[in-house]
Amino acid sequence: MATRRKRFLTAFLLVLPFAVFLASLHVGTSQISPGLLFKTLLSPLFPSWKAAIPPSTFDIVFAIRLPRLLLALAVGAALAVSGASLQSLFKNPLVNEYILGISSGAAFGASLSFVVFGSRVPPQISSFAFAVLAVVLVLAISRRSDSPVVSVLLTGVIVSAFFSALLSLVEYFASPYSLQALFFWLMGNLWKSGWADLAVSLPLIAAGLAVLLFMRWRFNVLSMSDEEARSLGVRLRREKLVVLVTTTIITAAATSVAGIIGWIGLIVPHLVRMIIGVDNRRVLPLSAALGATVLIVADDIARSLAAFEVPVGIFTSLIGIPLFIVLLRKAGKVWR
Repeated sequence: MATRRKRFLTAFLLVLPFAVFLASLHVGTSQISPGLLFKTLLSPLFPSWKAAIPPSTFDIVFAIRLPRLLLALAVGAALAVSGASLQSLFKNPLVNEYILGISSGAAFGASLSFVVFGSRVPPQISSFAFAVLAVVLVLAISRRSDSPVVSVLLTGVIVSAFFSALLSLVEYFASPYSLQALFFWLMGNLWKSGWADLAVSLPLIAAGLAVLLFMRWRFNVLSMSDEEARSLGVRLRREKLVVLVTTTIITAAATSVAGIIGWIGLIVPHLVRMIIGVDNRRVLPLSAALGATVLIVADDIARSLAAFEVPVGIFTSLIGIPLFIVLLRKAGKVWR
């Protein structure tokens, strides 16, 4: 009975993001009937249908809603899988996808784009570059430590503080206009999502997710003690480096186009473990599915709460904090 229940929940969670994705295409100030939406989505395959579709409807679906939802799907999956991977790697349920200084590095890179470089360097490029640089610094500083796991986590805190200080320095000299644009980016949002953002981030996210999902059975070994993992023939240094590099790339790619969206990578893996168990062969793909679902739903609610749009990063934090307090009481049982 328990096995049948897990199979049902697994199938449900895997199908859920696609159902939510299709339903979210209807969310917005402009109401589009299901029949018209269906024709609009298929109009590139059937050119004769396009003549019966209002140009405004075509633009709303293909220029606004579709790229935004696809980006939410990719970003949510990337953040959730990164969080689940790092929690297993560090054997710590409180680790999230930003623990290695990615968020602070990306924030500093974005601040340079908005305040210093202007339109010459897009924030997507500068935030991605400095997010990767932050992790490179963490790995370089901590590589000779006798306690690598503890050293990496502590070094991540130090590097985060360093880039946060640099961010404050840039903010101090910023003009009011550039400071406003920077703050809006730091809150995390998807309102400017377009096909260009997908072209930049989706290949990196898709490749990184493929690597982590292919390795998912190895996370069960990596979550053991180092002595047990070595006895099974695992090359720990290589495996850990692959995980760290891959999670860095997909988290940096997601952050560069969506800003800092917190709590997805911390809470979603906990929810999956509570539902399905701690087997990483299931935790990683289901975290991707649930993370994508959560971010799409959060974005739908954030842009429907009021006449103005609430940044989705604020909404995920407001929901994530009380939910995490509830999960703290059950986390010990899940990880034992």
